[in-house]
Amino acid sequence: MKKLINAVENVLNEQMQGFIAVHPECELHTDPVFITRKGAPFADKVALISGGGSGHEPMHAGFVGKGMLCAACPGEIFTSPTPDQMLSCALTVDSGAGVLFLVKNYTGDVLNFETATELFADTSAQVAFVLVDDDVAVKDSLYTAGRRGVANTVLMEKLLGAAAEQGYALAELEALGQKLNNHGYSIGVALNACTVPAAGKPSFELAENEMEFGVGIHGEPGIERRPYENLDRTVEQMFQTLIENGPYERKLRRWNREDNSWLEETVAKPSLQKGDRVIALVNNLGAVPLSELYGVYHKLQQCCDDFGLVIERKLVGSYCTSLDMQGFSITLLKVDDKDLALWDFPVNTPALRWGE
Repeated sequence: MKKLINAVENVLNEQMQGFIAVHPECELHTDPVFITRKGAPFADKVALISGGGSGHEPMHAGFVGKGMLCAACPGEIFTSPTPDQMLSCALTVDSGAGVLFLVKNYTGDVLNFETATELFADTSAQVAFVLVDDDVAVKDSLYTAGRRGVANTVLMEKLLGAAAEQGYALAELEALGQKLNNHGYSIGVALNACTVPAAGKPSFELAENEMEFGVGIHGEPGIERRPYENLDRTVEQMFQTLIENGPYERKLRRWNREDNSWLEETVAKPSLQKGDRVIALVNNLGAVPLSELYGVYHKLQQCCDDFGLVIERKLVGSYCTSLDMQGFSITLLKVDDKDLALWDFPVNTPALRWGE
């Protein structure tokens, strides 16, 4: 293994110290570790918090700032942060208007964020919990019950962060988060695996003519290993899988603030339809050149046009990565005029900036 690291056990600390040195508009808390927007808490605003294992940069710390996250809780590489990180983070940034936890559907993240939700509620604070499960490739895996939470998390952080900046109440943000999750669809492919520093070798091996179709952001297996032909055929297969996904029902848990308990609800997810308006994200999983991502978008635009989807906004680049994996993902998020207004709202974070 040849990586730009020193000792494996110091990776997170050294990288976080470097991140803060480059981005002093964020603040690093070290005992336990979490990152906040400088100046938090902000009066009368719900605090939006996300987090998860490191290795997916810029998600999540790179999206802490005005118009997106109030704070992020990083774990070690591909390892969930702990409940004490999340609880301390929530207590630090809560203005009294409440906290919304935005959580990717991976078993460790879910268990630890659920525990933090319960502990935070015990302090008489207001808290909500929104789960992200946008991956269409795998219903269940070694890492999760149900569908995985992947790159739609980034789009949701942007839209929910804008809504929080505009003064949405906790219940309004929770409802918006549930809607956005229900309208987001993602799929990824890998041509080569990533190398986790603690493992010291690639997480899986592919033949020269193979790709992992439906790969997870930690290198988990997808739908199957398929022959790799070329860019156009790969994007066509991914797009067809996105379109064929749904309608279906799944069970999601929601925190009931009235009696501080978990409710399990059956949620019906629709499928994408002709005429739907979408935000399209072409996301680098780590080692794909930007020029190749533009080629992916070119074909994706053709697929959407042929099917009848209207791409209202687009984002191409590295947003939800998987270390050095050679691969990419496509996310399509169905939106309306209100969502687009939130998308266009100014944002100023280390990894995403536009507007005033």
